[in-house]
Amino acid sequence: MQTGSPTKPVLVFRQVAHEGLGTIADALTRHKIPFEIVDALAKNSLDVDLHEYCGLVVMGGPMNVDETDRYPALADQVKYLQMALLGEMPILAICLGSQLLAKALGAKVHANRIKEIGWYDLELLPGAADDRLFRHLPASATIFQWHGDTFDLPKGARQLARSPLCENQAFKYGHTAYALQFHLEVDAEIVERWLCESGNCGELAELDYIDPAIIRRDTTAKLPAMQAFGAKVFDEFAGLCGENGR
Repeated sequence: MQTGSPTKPVLVFRQVAHEGLGTIADALTRHKIPFEIVDALAKNSLDVDLHEYCGLVVMGGPMNVDETDRYPALADQVKYLQMALLGEMPILAICLGSQLLAKALGAKVHANRIKEIGWYDLELLPGAADDRLFRHLPASATIFQWHGDTFDLPKGARQLARSPLCENQAFKYGHTAYALQFHLEVDAEIVERWLCESGNCGELAELDYIDPAIIRRDTTAKLPAMQAFGAKVFDEFAGLCGENGR
């Protein structure tokens, strides 16, 4: 946990060690907001008091939302997301986290028609232009992706982004809950770590349309622009958390 701030910490549910906060941590640190990381799937169950936190971040992982027999804490995360929604707590849900948030809202989570791994074009929808977080993204952006599943848009949610290969890339629910199917938080080190991770290597070996060398090349070219607007998005989320925690 980071220290030295008057605000409550942000709670982070991390699914696997190699999918951490990335540049989200940078934004929280800039705003002097502490954070506490819980390795959620290392536990049979989760027991936290959301009142002790000013925001909730739910990270990604290679499992799917229905693998609750193997990972019982997935069901707990859905429960805590529902509690956070009721309390209007700021939520940032990334990849698997976005699917868990969709499930918490009663939407269907299912396999996407194709796996998106690497750099893909993202289209912002009209509702994003005046959103506190998404107004910092260009109307057409290139974003890093690594997912095979997707979600239907939950009832009452506001769709913020789509891509040619995946209709629901981001949504907002209420005033402070955000789901991002893509990985705005990665840096070059994280991308390289994911490309070298054993389970990911096995996945890539089965996909003849994905070339790790092209991903590495594109990361060099496309990462700086994404990090520039990503920092602004995460700064805004940190601001939401700070406002909620004081």
